[in-house]
Amino acid sequence: MEKAYQRLVKFGKYAKIFFILVSAVLFFEPKSIEAAEIRLISDEETEQLLFHLAKPLFDAAHLKLDRNQIFIVDDPSLNAFVADGNRLFVHTGTIIRADNANELTGVIAHETGHIMGGHILRQKLKLRDMNQISLISAVLAGASAALSGRGDVAMAVMLGTHSSVLNHYTGYRTSEERSADEAAITLLKASRQSPAGILNFMKKISKENVLSGRQETPYFRTHPITAERVAFFEKAVKETTYTTISAYEDAFARVKAKLRAFLLSPEQILREYPSEDNAIPAQYAQAITLLKQLKFSAALKIMDNLIHREPNNPFFYELRGQILLETGKISAAKGDFSQALKILPNSHLMTMNYAQAVLEDTPSPAEARNIAKLLEKSLRQGSNAFLWMLLSKAYGIAGNMAAANYAAAERSLTIGALPTAKKQLEQAALYPASAQLKLKIDDLRQRLKTAEKETP
Repeated sequence: MEKAYQRLVKFGKYAKIFFILVSAVLFFEPKSIEAAEIRLISDEETEQLLFHLAKPLFDAAHLKLDRNQIFIVDDPSLNAFVADGNRLFVHTGTIIRADNANELTGVIAHETGHIMGGHILRQKLKLRDMNQISLISAVLAGASAALSGRGDVAMAVMLGTHSSVLNHYTGYRTSEERSADEAAITLLKASRQSPAGILNFMKKISKENVLSGRQETPYFRTHPITAERVAFFEKAVKETTYTTISAYEDAFARVKAKLRAFLLSPEQILREYPSEDNAIPAQYAQAITLLKQLKFSAALKIMDNLIHREPNNPFFYELRGQILLETGKISAAKGDFSQALKILPNSHLMTMNYAQAVLEDTPSPAEARNIAKLLEKSLRQGSNAFLWMLLSKAYGIAGNMAAANYAAAERSLTIGALPTAKKQLEQAALYPASAQLKLKIDDLRQRLKTAEKETP
């Protein structure tokens, strides 16, 4: 069983995202091609907050927002971006360094503006016109060098006679950033929210740039210089009277405390959230910190108190369940995960927590079959490698080896382990299977063949 404080980091590296095909990042360019291999963490509470903040903005933009297309990037920098399919990525640094929900909303408004403006598709078409791969590589390397403090020299050396083409591209990106800023203000006003948050966040970026010694020049940056953007947002704030207070302020404070406690050092957290602070966010952070310090009894005592204060909070049951698992109290942990799942019956993560606890507790074949049904239901809402792994284990305990190997193959395909998936699928075919499962196996076999053809 992985430790509870590691459960935030669950899905590892996301599939490589060629960053120029992703919409313009809000504040900084990724550092290199490798930076495009982002690390994702998963937390139901944080994802719900991001969904609630984004939904009014997407509605105002007449865009569909899929709850499963919101991702949290394990990165301390101030950043966010969007990708194909209206996928929204928000860095942990953006969440934990925002002062309030309105700041985080402003960041999301900017990214929503990129989707509304069709910037993802436009960048793809623009890059198609820039048909020299060496030039694209130079843009990537140059973006990295620009952040090193010697970007102007590196760019000039690498691009040579192609500088005029890059100029055209960066100018194009600059216009997109201005367009997204303007759209952000429109969306905030349409949803009756203040642009003060994005102004404050922009000032943080400006301060960080000064402290880090970055030199902002319109020629070598693909974003408008920060001073121009600050002035634009200052004007927008003066022209609106909407409040900066969000209905999700309390939820934001809890999420911020939770992420900080999981990601920062215990010493820093206990300074920010001292033991005498009885507010729920502080207590939440203290319990997580005690868990990281392996002080389980003290952590459980805080969680018992939090659940007494809010008996219908699924995230408190989830955390207490994790602490109980750490101490080997699996039956009690199952009870907490079951309660969390009852409150959030459609949650992938709550389903995984409960299923994993049951499967750790030496279930009977009948119990394993019930868990398999629960996992199948969750998988119908969206594929997930960890869910497939648990389903394989459940079917194995239940004695259905065809289904167990099939689920294992689905999991391997999901993570890109094609040779392993092929072997597991061959194993699945050796056992008796229902007509429905045979159809699934045949379908997976075809998807594997397609994936093998597409693999370099």
